[in-house]
Amino acid sequence: MTVVLIHGNPETDAIWDPLRIELARDDVIALSPPGFGAPLPENFDVTSDGYLHWLAQELEKLDGPIDLVGHDWGGVLVVRLAMTRPDLIRSWCTDIIGIFNHEYVWHDAAQSWQGPDGESAVRALIDLSESDRRAIFAQLGMGESVATKVAPWVNDDMGQAILGLYRSVSQPVVGKLGEALHDAAQRPGLCIVASEDTYTGGEMLHRQAADRSGAEVAFLEGLGHWWMCEDPTRAAEQLNLWFDKQD
Repeated sequence: MTVVLIHGNPETDAIWDPLRIELARDDVIALSPPGFGAPLPENFDVTSDGYLHWLAQELEKLDGPIDLVGHDWGGVLVVRLAMTRPDLIRSWCTDIIGIFNHEYVWHDAAQSWQGPDGESAVRALIDLSESDRRAIFAQLGMGESVATKVAPWVNDDMGQAILGLYRSVSQPVVGKLGEALHDAAQRPGLCIVASEDTYTGGEMLHRQAADRSGAEVAFLEGLGHWWMCEDPTRAAEQLNLWFDKQD
């Protein structure tokens, strides 16, 4: 068995470091989407479809069975892969399924990146000093040690990836993608709902989407968007319970 972790924006695989310690497993692999803690290849398709193709190619290289776990944009890709390539995985887990509803409204930062001034908004993030980015990320929920590892990777590659990704799924696109959520039911799914996560649509939209995909729901009371950093012990307990159910 292989556990595959995939992160999102604006992040690197360092967000998983506290969780990986608590998981206490030797079968965990963290994939880094191009531009997010990994170089962005020339002519890479920085759209949701392009990253979905990349993820499928990466999983095809790995030995299975694969339990796939995604956070933020990684979680979007996990859901899309579960809908389109269930043959590559044994189970899937996401913390962002709530966005796959027509009622979902993108958060303010996403709307700024999707808009005509997106380049300026991304440049403002890139132009911050590394220490300022570290302080912002730590305060948002990553914690100091993780934020220190993530901050140096906010660069032009990440900016290009942010703009391409978010613009490729502005509404109504992400809502239309959610119309196929029933296809994800071909493999067991787990939807993590962090009660204080203000980016992903809230509990009601998560539960609606989870129901359409036939997935279970794990509710993490008191945790926010970076739940794996805020309480890695509780997060690991929840995930290990899920992995054990697949055996």
